[in-house]
Amino acid sequence: MGLFEKIGFTADVTPSIDWQLIPAETFGIFESWGGRERIKSEKERFYYFFIDTWEEPAILCLMERGIKFARVLARIDAPQELIDNAVKAQGHTNGLDKSYAIDEPLKQWLKDNVVNTDDDSKVIPFIAQEKIEDTHTGLPGSDTQLPAELTRVTLDSSPRDMQEKDIDDIIRKGNYFDKQYNPKGKFTNYLVDNNDGLTVTDKVTGIMWQRGGSDITSIRKMQNYIKKMNEERFAGYDDWRLPSVEEALSLMEPEQNEKGIYVHKCFSADQPFVFVSGKRNPGGYWFCDYKQGTIYWASGTIPGGFGRLCRNV
Repeated sequence: MGLFEKIGFTADVTPSIDWQLIPAETFGIFESWGGRERIKSEKERFYYFFIDTWEEPAILCLMERGIKFARVLARIDAPQELIDNAVKAQGHTNGLDKSYAIDEPLKQWLKDNVVNTDDDSKVIPFIAQEKIEDTHTGLPGSDTQLPAELTRVTLDSSPRDMQEKDIDDIIRKGNYFDKQYNPKGKFTNYLVDNNDGLTVTDKVTGIMWQRGGSDITSIRKMQNYIKKMNEERFAGYDDWRLPSVEEALSLMEPEQNEKGIYVHKCFSADQPFVFVSGKRNPGGYWFCDYKQGTIYWASGTIPGGFGRLCRNV
């Protein structure tokens, strides 16, 4: 079995690798539909390798890309030294999502060990799945009597186009923790366990949250995920949505938990950075990064982001 068969393509379908595509160019090519005369329709798909440096160690991935479409298909078990050398040689990424291009030594290794061989042992497909690490949250139950001093806070849930200065104002006004904008901040919430193994509710904000969420995907696929969750009435409800910047930040904790993320341990670590509902002005999307403890913006497609949905109680 070869590379593409390992990730689910039938033997009669033979996609080809585009060795010239690099992450820094894909936003202009695919989001703006420019830069390459040979892109003729939204149905076309292009395949290229890139290095993902969101977490350590960096990993080598295979991307499927099209107009307004992006999907990470697999991780490639390449020698770490080759991956690290390719990143080091580039100094810093020119892309938006800490995605690096492969270099010539890595390209040759891929041709010799992955692309031009039937040995698929180094190809590890990404399988989208909903999961949480542990059903025990350590939180009070939903029927617990609330503290008398608890004060309800209403957060803005509307999706808004925002600039960097707007984000800074929101964080400081709400005193949300953010390593970059407000490292001394702390929003105090009161989470309770809904005893369904799927959700928790913040009694301060009145927001119910997924404990898990979606795998990494593009903003377009994220909308499909939200639709699917509502059609299936996840946890018994059909009004799930992406959180606003304020809502996502309200979960941010000033210290990392044992899973290495700046959020309560009841939440899965499989969603380290999540989409929020606000777009960036003049372009891109905002994300809340619980792994790094900050807000940032990116294209929403390369490689995209994870989803943790919420709803008003």
